[in-house]
Amino acid sequence: MTKSFRESLTEDRRLVMLRLLAEVEGYEANSSVLQSALASFGHTMSRDSVHTELAWLAEQGLITATPMATIVVAKLTARGLDAARGHATVPGVKRPGPGA
Repeated sequence: MTKSFRESLTEDRRLVMLRLLAEVEGYEANSSVLQSALASFGHTMSRDSVHTELAWLAEQGLITATPMATIVVAKLTARGLDAARGHATVPGVKRPGPGA
């Protein structure tokens, strides 16, 4: 079955979030920083939408998400790192391409 553009965009956005966290020392960043970084990769989204995606990633065991005042602190799990590197396949998250 062919995915819709919206589904493909959502899967790519989730992969970008995981890969951003994989690049940060300690594998941790807050939702404000992630929102800015996502925009630089063509994924402009509201803070609420970032929080929604972080909650989804946490439900899948790919990150931990800790609410703090108006932000959420996201930390990559081992499973999330595997997905970011293409060593694990997670439905709903785009698989990185070759050389990722």
